[in-house]
Amino acid sequence: ESTLQLFKFSVANVSVTRRYKMYIWFTIIAGLAILPVLLKTLFDPYFVQDCSYMLNALKHGIRLAKYKKKKPFYSILDCFLDAVKKQPNKTFLHFEGTSHSYVEVDKQSNKVARALQTRANLKQGDTVALFLGNDPCYVWIWMGLAKLGCAAALLNFNIRSKSLLHCFSCCGAKVIIAAAGKDGLRVFTRPYNRPMAAIHLSKNTKPLASITFKSPALYIYTSGTTGLPKAALVTHERVWAASFIQAVSGVRSDDVLYINLPLYHSAGFLVGLTGAIERGLTVVLKRKFSASQFWEDCRKHNVTVMQYIGETMRYLCNTPKKDNERDHKVRIAIGNGVRSDIWTEFLNRFGDIAIRELYAATEGNIGFINYTSKIGVVGRVNFLHRRMFPYTLIKFDIEKEEPVRNSNGLCIKAAKGETGLLVGKITKYSPFVGYAGNNQQTEKKRLRDVLQKGDLYFNTGDLLRIDEQNFVQFQDRVGDTFRWKGENVATTEVADILTMVDCIEEANVYGVKVEGHEGRIGMAAVKLKEGKEFEGANTFSQVTNYLPTYARPRFIRIQSSFEMTGTFKMKKVSLVEDGFNPAAVHDPLYFLDPAMKTYVPLTEEIYTSINNREIKL
Repeated sequence: ESTLQLFKFSVANVSVTRRYKMYIWFTIIAGLAILPVLLKTLFDPYFVQDCSYMLNALKHGIRLAKYKKKKPFYSILDCFLDAVKKQPNKTFLHFEGTSHSYVEVDKQSNKVARALQTRANLKQGDTVALFLGNDPCYVWIWMGLAKLGCAAALLNFNIRSKSLLHCFSCCGAKVIIAAAGKDGLRVFTRPYNRPMAAIHLSKNTKPLASITFKSPALYIYTSGTTGLPKAALVTHERVWAASFIQAVSGVRSDDVLYINLPLYHSAGFLVGLTGAIERGLTVVLKRKFSASQFWEDCRKHNVTVMQYIGETMRYLCNTPKKDNERDHKVRIAIGNGVRSDIWTEFLNRFGDIAIRELYAATEGNIGFINYTSKIGVVGRVNFLHRRMFPYTLIKFDIEKEEPVRNSNGLCIKAAKGETGLLVGKITKYSPFVGYAGNNQQTEKKRLRDVLQKGDLYFNTGDLLRIDEQNFVQFQDRVGDTFRWKGENVATTEVADILTMVDCIEEANVYGVKVEGHEGRIGMAAVKLKEGKEFEGANTFSQVTNYLPTYARPRFIRIQSSFEMTGTFKMKKVSLVEDGFNPAAVHDPLYFLDPAMKTYVPLTEEIYTSINNREIKL
């Protein structure tokens, strides 16, 4: 600033001719000063893709701002109703040999809305829990609820017992809708023991006008350190933001999207379903993922966009090779959690498909998407993204499971190329709403005094890395959660179930790597009660009765005592590093054998068969 003032003073005291010359020289000097940065930017091989992404993101940001200003505000449901007017007979859903047009889905949702309003006495602001698998009725039930101004709680239909009861209550659901086999749907009103037969009325139902952008639209459940699922509150604003992911990935209205991920997941519902509504395209809905049927489905329905998690990519790569496996129209794949080697193998086998690997959390305020062709990364640092959604990586102590702070009590930024904890600044444009009925866990995700006193950030609980080319790479999760089969597993929930077994006094649950698999599989170190021996059959019965398949610990390690931290937490790092190799672990090891319906001693032979993929996990 002082240099500029000196320049202005000098110019003011010289002749006009010399003044012009000084301006020219000053421009040349300034240009030379910024030339290295300019050249580096222009010759960056990803410069054009960066600009394209930023313009696309800016366009949708402006759209969102316009929707907010509309009175009543413009919701994703309004977007669907506009599509009904524009393309009533276009197929919206394909499912198991049947097709449903936009107008048909709209009419079905009106019937649901009228039935629930009449018989369940639902009103604006009520919450209804959906305990359903993938099915077209899932879509029109949700839309019917949205037309009544009700929020939908999307329950994982794999959960059981204590977790299931917890999920019912924490979101304050008034009604639960569950699948009931050949009898169709069952609708229960509180106290969840009175079945209510649905009625079908065709009277049109319009969305309520007083719902706002900040009103709850959904509750989507995520595992956490409490041991029980947490109900992440998803506002209408957040639904819109998630729906734009398809748009910034290059998806068009003439595309056909294949959804085989569960609709109770944010990936299946937010990225998949609401993204499809925003684009106005056709959805092929699958009850569950099938590697053997995947490409046949894609060919049959002319699928052009697919969704994935890392596991589905691996399953597809593990299928027997066929001559026609490149005979398809899929051009974009959107998802997360795929390893670099699987990513490469998938492209080599199935053709030039644009992989849009992303990083996000249902409740989080920061996310990334890989809009380049770079393999193994989840996104890229760019100016506009960082400006709108401020974030940073900070140093993290793995042993203490807490951020590293300096003498002033502030966190320390991780250097470029160094792994750090991702935290997103909580602002008006990047809020963290929190969890329904759980202020304690909401507060735990808030991190204060990060870069300066008084600031507030969202703690993602994930370790990431930004390399020299500004690419973002996911490294690992921290804390008491691991991921297996595309599901988050809360270790304390599993531990609570294990300690209900008569012979087990304490349990320390963690996830371990298995060669050739994404994520971490469940393992537990257990301490037996005095005088007791390990009861494999009883333990098997307990975990299979009370835990979904993905959360069951496949390996048990018997220990006489546990290592504790200074704050009396069970240490997991060394256990994770030890893994389940019987040659390296000297404690007794057991393996969950579904065929024998018990935990059997883990032998070298079993260990080798697992690594050779002869035993299916």
